[in-house]
Amino acid sequence: MTSPRMALATAARPREAEILDSIRQTFAEKGFDGASMQDLARAAGMSVGNFYRYFPSKAAMVEAIVTRDLAEVEEKFTSIAAAADPLAALRCGLHQHIEEECSGCDDGPLWAEITAAALRKPEIGAVVQKMESEIRGYLLSAFAMIAGMPRDEAERHFAAHSAMVVMLVKAAAIQAQAGDQVSAGRTELNELVKRMIDAVLAEVAAAKSKD
Repeated sequence: MTSPRMALATAARPREAEILDSIRQTFAEKGFDGASMQDLARAAGMSVGNFYRYFPSKAAMVEAIVTRDLAEVEEKFTSIAAAADPLAALRCGLHQHIEEECSGCDDGPLWAEITAAALRKPEIGAVVQKMESEIRGYLLSAFAMIAGMPRDEAERHFAAHSAMVVMLVKAAAIQAQAGDQVSAGRTELNELVKRMIDAVLAEVAAAKSKD
């Protein structure tokens, strides 16, 4: 079932969604600072003036990309909540995400650029921080279900756990874009990241058995 956020992201402005699809590769190839508005407009097949009607700044583009990606995240967590075994579903989903990010998925370079830009540009940093906050919120809701406790109690117990999972996934994705000097040990690194995520989830699951 499509989430309300996903429906809004895809149906409210279909032309905007088409533009985002067309510019992602240009952002990834030229970099956040290297891709000019002219480059992005050309990739979208439109004039610069018309392009500005949809996205007046690069920050607006990043916000739109984040909004759409969060809609996909929401759908995944909705599926996890509906699973017969939410813990197993969450673990499987996180492992799959690590594998996708670290096997050269199409969005890896784009998110590496956005992450780097967030460190230099406060307006991009604010968008990325909001995204990570929402993802931590989804994790905390899943943790509450797994541990069998109210959401506010889960936040008190597992705020650090949710932050750790986000940090591990983010670090693995960034590492995947590194040069050949670390490629030889990438498989081992991915497996280590997954074991660390499993350890975090084990702590969450253990909280249920203590009650």
